[in-house]
Amino acid sequence: MKGAFTGPLEKVDSCCYRIPKSYRPDMRVDGLIFANETLLESIRKDQAPEQVANVATLPGIQSASFAMPDIHWGYGFCIGGVCATDPAEGGVISPGGVGYDINCGVRLIKTNLFLSDVKHRMRELVKGLFYTIPAGAGKSGAYRYDTTETRRLMGEGPRFVINRGLGVARDLEHTEALGRIDDADPDAVSDHAVKRGSEQCGTLGSGNHFLEVQVVDSVFDADVAAAFGLELNQVCVMIHSGSRGLGYQVCDDALTSFRSAPAKYGITLPDRQLACAPADSPEGRKYIAAMRAAANYGFCNRQLLMHQTREVFAEVFGRSWEDLGMDLLYDVAHNIAKLEEHTVEGRKKKVWVHRKGATRAFPAGHPEVPEAFRAVGQPVIIPGDMGRASWVLVGASGSMERTFGSTCHGAGRALSRTAAKLKASGRKIEKELEARGVIAMSSSRMGLSEEQPAAYKNVDHVVDVVHEANLSRKVARMRPIGVIKG
Repeated sequence: MKGAFTGPLEKVDSCCYRIPKSYRPDMRVDGLIFANETLLESIRKDQAPEQVANVATLPGIQSASFAMPDIHWGYGFCIGGVCATDPAEGGVISPGGVGYDINCGVRLIKTNLFLSDVKHRMRELVKGLFYTIPAGAGKSGAYRYDTTETRRLMGEGPRFVINRGLGVARDLEHTEALGRIDDADPDAVSDHAVKRGSEQCGTLGSGNHFLEVQVVDSVFDADVAAAFGLELNQVCVMIHSGSRGLGYQVCDDALTSFRSAPAKYGITLPDRQLACAPADSPEGRKYIAAMRAAANYGFCNRQLLMHQTREVFAEVFGRSWEDLGMDLLYDVAHNIAKLEEHTVEGRKKKVWVHRKGATRAFPAGHPEVPEAFRAVGQPVIIPGDMGRASWVLVGASGSMERTFGSTCHGAGRALSRTAAKLKASGRKIEKELEARGVIAMSSSRMGLSEEQPAAYKNVDHVVDVVHEANLSRKVARMRPIGVIKG
């Protein structure tokens, strides 16, 4: 973590604080951080709020530079950062506002199993998942695609693998953007990126990526929970992963090509990590086309991870995944930029919404919410940490009014990876988790140390903020009972 933020944080209301644009002469708009007093102390401890102010300098930025309550230091943008830029006003696209792991996101699978059905099989189930699903840095998996197939996969999204028997058509209906971002151009992705992705689709990765078996331990909105098909003590599976080495390389390639773009277009930046170009420039258009292709790869990755999960459950319980009710509730992206229509100062505009560590949270009636949920709103899936809880929320009207349809994406780190490893010294994290009722397996002891519960803010506190701000509302809380990590 970086040094403490010493700039102004003016209280707007009980769940929002402002960095006024008067803080620095280069700021075009205010910075707004959604937080409460419980979280504010930890937010002040690093320089992530300064990154919120930095983003407020971008050309074409609309309304404000936003940060969600899971805010922490990131590359260029803070994690939890949201901003919208208007291409008609010279608005830019910034790879740092999407992140290296393009379309890192979360997928939640329901089952018709309950805690009583699985509690005596958890060790067997976790072992089955761990030894079936590749997890860890650089790991390849069972699915290998040549260059032509990988580019097709990036163009078509999960439909490519579903047409090969690795899922069913209704999975697409429960995936953000139906699993395919339009106008993706796989040919805009470098050969090196394609090579990195050719053997990694269907792999979990490392860091904060995980697969968790969870149980619903609280229901806060019975009507919405019923619409989502969730009930108390029900077992679900949450998958958190992204576009693996392919997405990382797309970002890295773009940052190289954007290095001279600010000078070329007369853009002055407070931090070179904010490298950007006008969205309608040749550099901007190429990155957008490649970013969309990488996003489609990310949807495919989680589709294949879900397929393998279904197979393991079927083997352990001796019933087909269909018989186990393993339907996809929803899949959401939280590292992406999208061209969306929003109302800004009373006018409808198409703007580039950057969500870096932030989740789309569209409310009831929005045309992009799947028909199955349109009467209640979009499912919002918020992972926490492997010792406490995760959440399902529902998109709320305040997100459209305040944050360009966005909410938080997780708990947010409280400790750097180095600090977390130091804190874990001499401890056995897997034994501590088992004492909490969580069976955890990881490809490395370091992975468990870096991702221990103490490394994260309490997700319940983060969710309290977005609920009170009406960005998304509480539906159900899940606690982990089995975890696999890289």
